[in-house]
Amino acid sequence: MPTCIDLFAGCGGLSLGLGNAGFSTLFAVEAHADAFATYKHNLLDARPRQHGWPEWLERRNWFAQDLLAEHGEDLRNLRGKVDLIAGGPPCQGFSMNGLRRPDDPRSRMVDIYLQYVQLIRPRLVLLENVVGFQSMKHKSGGTYSDYVHRELATLGYDTWSDVLKSADWGVPQRRPRFVLIAALKNTLPGIDPIQRMRVSRKPFLKERGLGPEPTGVSAAISDLMQRGELRMDPEWGSRGFRALSRAPMAESQYQILMRSGSEGEPTDLRLARHSNASVERMSHILENCERGVCLRQNDRERLGIKKRSTTPLAPDAPAPTISTLPDDYIHYSEPRSLTVREHARIQSFPDWFSFKGPYTTGGPRRKDDCPRYTQVGNAVPPLLAEALGEMLKSLLIIQSNYDFTDFSKGVDMSCEDLPYLRKVLDSDLASVV
Repeated sequence: MPTCIDLFAGCGGLSLGLGNAGFSTLFAVEAHADAFATYKHNLLDARPRQHGWPEWLERRNWFAQDLLAEHGEDLRNLRGKVDLIAGGPPCQGFSMNGLRRPDDPRSRMVDIYLQYVQLIRPRLVLLENVVGFQSMKHKSGGTYSDYVHRELATLGYDTWSDVLKSADWGVPQRRPRFVLIAALKNTLPGIDPIQRMRVSRKPFLKERGLGPEPTGVSAAISDLMQRGELRMDPEWGSRGFRALSRAPMAESQYQILMRSGSEGEPTDLRLARHSNASVERMSHILENCERGVCLRQNDRERLGIKKRSTTPLAPDAPAPTISTLPDDYIHYSEPRSLTVREHARIQSFPDWFSFKGPYTTGGPRRKDDCPRYTQVGNAVPPLLAEALGEMLKSLLIIQSNYDFTDFSKGVDMSCEDLPYLRKVLDSDLASVV
């Protein structure tokens, strides 16, 4: 079974998808306690999918730079034992919706990611991020994408990258993502992994009963509607919260896929408690505004809404990129925001996967905490991760005839050889999220 390490793992979307494709995750590195609690519950405790978590590594949330500092030699000893390093360095610094600051400490996590590659030297590398990763300028010249391509080449890797749309692999969400694949130099002669990924798309969908048309929002969540008397939420009922119920039967092939392995009601179906004014406003939006796109400026002015990202969902089309905020989207047929479970369905998390921690966080804590909506919104869609995993496994088969003995010795670079890296490791990054 091929092995991988998941960096900046979040709640586990990438590990889940790679595991479904046949990878064994040696360990995952995630800084937020709530996100790691979700990861641990689903992928280590309730349904173990990890094999060989090293004895030297405590099963808890870790800042990636702290793990490097405390266990650098242990990581180096993994050379020759890891097929894939995968992950997405925190994307807030690169997002088109953010300030796009190169000096954002989160942007420097790219160097931490490269240091793991340098120490462990996996056969393959997968870096996933927002589209802005290929346009944000890097201090060394060019973009962050250019920078990573250059550094990986210095470390002895061939690289390929492009933007992939999650909806093309069955995810009921457009969600374009920057994907970079790297392989040890000259081990994939004549192979383009990105093209290989695209060629495998139709067989991937067919095996799961999906496509070829995109999966719409209704096909993803129509079985999670309000029906009759609402039940009290099992987890939050004491605080007056009510919850949706899942219909007895699935209403689409996608729902069949999401229900697989799930018994009883899924978790995270708690409904928000909207004011009457909010319900009236959302009803008006559903009746009078264009679906599937953010409210137009004239609609916001007419309705007195300052928020720019309010989007009434279209039932028959994939959703826009699911965000970390519960009030960005209005249900396609009910005047309400979506539950965590509905966000998770749109991200392609199966119903057996449950989330830990608070639902939301407001005020000054919002930028540092990682509540359930944030965990879902930051995740790699498991279906896309599974498709990537299947493609990466095929690359490992091609590489199987290559002698890695010489490469395991590698080009040993010190921290100073990677721009910024010594500053990153020496700086106070305890608050980096």
